[in-house]
Amino acid sequence: MLTFNLPPYVGDELKYIEQVIKRRKLCGDGDFTKKCNKWFEDELGTCKALLTTSCTHATEMAVLLSDVGEGDEVIMPSFAFVSAADSVVLRGGVPVFVDIRPDTMNIDEKKIEDAVTDRTKAIMPIHYAGVSCEMDVIMDIARRHDLKVIEDAAQAITSKYKDKYCGTIGDYGCISFHETKNLSMGEGGALFIRDEENIERAEIIREKGTNRSKFFRGEIDKYTWVDVGSSYLPSELNAAYLWGQLQCVDKIMQNRMRAWDQYYAGLKGLADKEYIELPCIPDECTHNAHIFYIKCKDLEERSRLLAFLKEKEIGAVFHYIPLHTAPAGTKFGRFHGEDEYTTKESERLLRLPMFYGISEDEVNEVIDLIEGFYER
Repeated sequence: MLTFNLPPYVGDELKYIEQVIKRRKLCGDGDFTKKCNKWFEDELGTCKALLTTSCTHATEMAVLLSDVGEGDEVIMPSFAFVSAADSVVLRGGVPVFVDIRPDTMNIDEKKIEDAVTDRTKAIMPIHYAGVSCEMDVIMDIARRHDLKVIEDAAQAITSKYKDKYCGTIGDYGCISFHETKNLSMGEGGALFIRDEENIERAEIIREKGTNRSKFFRGEIDKYTWVDVGSSYLPSELNAAYLWGQLQCVDKIMQNRMRAWDQYYAGLKGLADKEYIELPCIPDECTHNAHIFYIKCKDLEERSRLLAFLKEKEIGAVFHYIPLHTAPAGTKFGRFHGEDEYTTKESERLLRLPMFYGISEDEVNEVIDLIEGFYER
């Protein structure tokens, strides 16, 4: 059985976890958490990075920092993970869904401005499969309408838009280190903060609404409850696991890119014959090989291919069910404009096995089976 995903493991993670245990410092914001935060700040160029318990919690923090409240609207694609919408709904806000581009599966930047109202507080672009949205246009809209930009960069660690890393362009960037991601800490995430003036409140929100971080830095003689917040600090054990992978980022990314390129080259013949479509990477984007997907002709064909691959013990999967079609989506959000591509394209998309360590032979097996399906 070829699994769809295996969490990355490069070899030194256990060594760092053992160090945490020996120090008897397991709670958050220890040495490894600080090392990881500094790595992101130095290597990716964000003003401040804060590890969190999940990307979901990073997104909740970003929505809090953007002062989204009762009745406020946040524009986002419907082809997204539920956490994007949940973070808005939890504050009493309204997710406003707009259509996606069929080439990248990202939010259609040309549809955003028409969805802006006097209740709009933020735009939440989602960099699907580690391929950046058209950020210049999105940032221009936000500037002209005085909106916050919350980048859902859950899948996009080390991906770039032009010369900037995804997650560092908007006001806030939300990163995932779930076990399905290129870099993992099991469950975990990070919040990237672009502007220095937003750091102090972010630290407060992350520390249950207290100014505890300032206390530990010796800036105040006691800490107290000063704002709304929650417990968003991950364990040092998780941070130690992630630190082991940050030491081998290039090795992990190169391995994934080799597999991605192999899939693309091996399936290009079927795409040239118009049996399938392959991912599109715009010229201004540098992706991170997070997902390799193909698009079948329609839902029926995808279902037959999925069943065929399952029979051959290949772990292929589809992806998001559009949020605006879900029961909670109809209750809490609304779709602005026409759903021209969101549902149609999501029903065609099929994700192939992709993980650090997948072998050339395993990728070739998947390619051969897909070719055999279409030849048949």
